[in-house]
This record gives sequence, C-alpha cells and structure tokens, in this order.
Amino acid sequence: MSDPVIYITGATASGKSALAMRLANTLGGEIISVDSMQVYCGLNIGTAKPSAQEQNEIQHHLIDVAQLSEAFDAAQFVSLAQQALKLIWRRGRVPIFCGGTGLYFRALIEGLGESPPGDESLRDELAQMPIESLVTELRIKDPEAAKQVDLKNSRRLLRAIEVIRLTGRPYSEQRIGWNNVDKAPQNLFCISREVDVLNQRIHKRVDEMFNQGLVEETQTLIKKGLRNNRNACQALGYRQVLDLLDGKLDLENVVHQVKTKTRQFAKRQRSWFRNQMKCKFLEWPDEENVNSFSEQLLAKINL
Repeated sequence: MSDPVIYITGATASGKSALAMRLANTLGGEIISVDSMQVYCGLNIGTAKPSAQEQNEIQHHLIDVAQLSEAFDAAQFVSLAQQALKLIWRRGRVPIFCGGTGLYFRALIEGLGESPPGDESLRDELAQMPIESLVTELRIKDPEAAKQVDLKNSRRLLRAIEVIRLTGRPYSEQRIGWNNVDKAPQNLFCISREVDVLNQRIHKRVDEMFNQGLVEETQTLIKKGLRNNRNACQALGYRQVLDLLDGKLDLENVVHQVKTKTRQFAKRQRSWFRNQMKCKFLEWPDEENVNSFSEQLLAKINL
C-alpha cells in the first residue's frame, strides 16, 4: 500500500481549513498549507492564517516560510511541500494538503513543466510597461494564453510575457509542460458551498478581518517591505487597504471592494478546480456542522 495523503481544496471561506483540522485530529495528521500568501511572515489576518492555538494543536507546514523581502513561487512550494510530505510520513502520520491556490496544487500533483526561472531585470522592465501594452502583446504572441490567464492579475500577466520573451515560445505550450496526469489522486476533494451561502461566509469573514485589525496589520507590513513584494502587495485585502492608506478610497468603500473582489476570486477558484483539476466535489450543506461533514468525508477517504 502506498503512503497515505489527503488533498482538501475549495473556494475561499468554504470551510476547508476547519475541515482539515478536524480530519487531522481524527486521523493523526499534519496539515501542509497550499496558500501562496500564507507562506509570507506577517500576512496573518488578511490570509486567514491558522491561529497560534490552531498551529499548536495541529502541526502545520509551509506557513511563514518566506520574508517579504523574498520572492516565492510554485517551484519553491513544490520543493518544500515534498520535504514536508516525507517528514510527515517518517513520523507515521497522515499528510493533509489544504488550501485554495490552484496553481500550487496542480504543480504539486502534475509537475511544474519546463518554464524558465524568473529574470529580475526583465520583470523590472515589464513592470514599467502599461498593463494595456502587456495585454496587447500577449494577445498577439499567444492568443491561447490570453484566454487562460487572468488579464487583471498583473503578476500572472507579467509572468506569461516573461516566459514568452525568455523562451521565444508560446506560454500556453509550456504551461505547462504539466505532466498531464490522466488519473487524479485518490483523495483529492474540492469542498463546495451553495453560492449565496458562500457569499455570506465571505462577507462575514471580511468584516471579521477588519475588526481584527487588517488596516493596522497592513501599516506594520508596509514598514517591513510589503509594497516592494509584487506578490504580497497584490493579495486580496492588503491591496485594497493600501488604497485606503494612500487616500484613494475611504474605509466603507474599501470593505465593499474587498467583499466584491473576494466573491469574484471565489468564483474563479470554483471554475479552476472544476476545469483544471480532477477533483471529487463534495457539497457542504449550510446546516451541517464540521463534525458531521467530516464524518461523511472520512467515509470517502481511501487510506
């Protein structure tokens, strides 16, 4: 029998973290975070990072593994995740991957392909260009990638152009020399919520983040280099709070924007996991608590 592993994904605010905690308690597991922003030290409230109490209760991995002064990408994630996986197996425990960063899940499961490493000088050059120019260049050089890449996400748009310029080949071809695994892992589950329920959960979470001090946390992070980290400063919540601190928006509009942007992000996540990965979708009824739902999931897990 192969070593056991469980994958739990889903849209933001779907309840996957609480579910992973429950599974880890029941199965003797440890959680490997699959979240591209929870890797950064200090991004706590805005990423809904597990609390110190939760991390004391259950061992978590790939949280707070990068400083704001450092870049972090899918290749680093895969390397660290594989190390954590082996460590957990050696302990005789069950690894539970949990998070909502689809690119990281796919890189972990299907491989990274052959995209080249980043080129800082080229990225700096591209970052000075208007977004409209980058979009036009991508549409001309790789129409297929222009359909796949979120053109409003400057980080992903820059990476697509960077790869094309470095290799002279379409980004869509390399993107992925993913290893295209025909058979999905046995225990790859996507947690789904009814849309209205999920939106209510998102609104509640956003209100809680601001009540817990998201603005103050962002102010602290600015002093540590938040604005200089292209990934972190684009994170939902932090990006909008930066507009607040720069006097571009008032607090009421910022809260509204974060809720709207998070709903849109959740919609893209649902589409990604439905179309890009071979997940088993599990609908979580609003009236069902985490203990009851985890029992249903346990019955479907093959260890």
